[in-house]
Amino acid sequence: MTDPLLSTPSGRRRARALGIPFQGRPGPANAITDVAGVEVGYRTLISGDGPLVVGQGPVRTGVTAIHPRGRAGAGIPVFAGVHSLNGAGEMTGFVWIEEAGRTELPIVVTNTHSVGMARDALAKWMVRNFAERMERWVLPVAAETYDGHLSDINGFHVRDADVFAALDDATGGPIEEGSVGGGTGMICYEFKGGTGTASRVLDLDGVTGTVGVLVQANFGKRHQLTIAGIPAGRLLSEDAPGLPDHGSIIAVIATDLPLLPHQLKRLARRAGLGIGRSGSIAAHGSGDIFIAMSTANAAFFAAQRGARTLDAMQDEALNPVFEAVIQGVDEAVLNAMVANADMTGRDGHVVPALPHAPVEAWFRAHAGRRP
Repeated sequence: MTDPLLSTPSGRRRARALGIPFQGRPGPANAITDVAGVEVGYRTLISGDGPLVVGQGPVRTGVTAIHPRGRAGAGIPVFAGVHSLNGAGEMTGFVWIEEAGRTELPIVVTNTHSVGMARDALAKWMVRNFAERMERWVLPVAAETYDGHLSDINGFHVRDADVFAALDDATGGPIEEGSVGGGTGMICYEFKGGTGTASRVLDLDGVTGTVGVLVQANFGKRHQLTIAGIPAGRLLSEDAPGLPDHGSIIAVIATDLPLLPHQLKRLARRAGLGIGRSGSIAAHGSGDIFIAMSTANAAFFAAQRGARTLDAMQDEALNPVFEAVIQGVDEAVLNAMVANADMTGRDGHVVPALPHAPVEAWFRAHAGRRP
């Protein structure tokens, strides 16, 4: 049986397997699904090779679905907060979360030209499965990053059925990373990027809580990449493909701690510090958009009207939670790169995977000198 901290369910190595000295205590799967109830599903679309023929391929894309309260809990709201570090991207439902401090539905992440379709498909899925939990309307959260260097993005290959499949197939426990779901065609620091996840377990004055992160990583130039303080991108610059920094990152943060909307917005802001650890500058053309949500206080959203009570943490207690978000985002980005492989896409474009051997050698050589 594989160790989920070191490898994905399919056996791909994760960043910890290379000896990278991450801080903080991970949950049992080191994934967003360590937050009780959270489930993740993928639909991965890979087909065709050779020259681009719009509408036919090659296709390297997909959909990622995140259920904050599991599939069975779809439609039961969660408190939420959002933040845009750089706005060259899209996350539907953003304005409603800013207004109401909550979101009611699962979250889907896909490619740039499929975000509208994914948003509509999510609404259709909700009507078909949980119409009784809806009010008069829904404002789904669908987010995107750009995969047009490897995929036929103008072919609109993601369909309703793909969104439905990602939502219906979602599970808890260890999940795949790398070129899966919405992350299939993504590039990070000019290496193969995609989907990554991580978690941290906290003990706060006798209360145990979990913070989980899932990212769709598609940003950065090679020379910027930093791994646990080592300027890895500069040391691995000889085969950099010279791609423009026109990518993005979506980060989804979940916690079972009882946080209020303004506190969750503060968590979402800290995702920017997490991507900064690996070298991100939030480039002009990058959509760096983050959402944080709390699965606590489900009873608060019961049907009855009027005043209700809820649990909440003091703002002064949040520093360890901020730190957990930063640590988790940093590790999730690196997991997206490590649990990956070279990919050839449209017009023969090749994006190499982050090489494991030199990274592992750097950290194994310095293992005995860590404090």
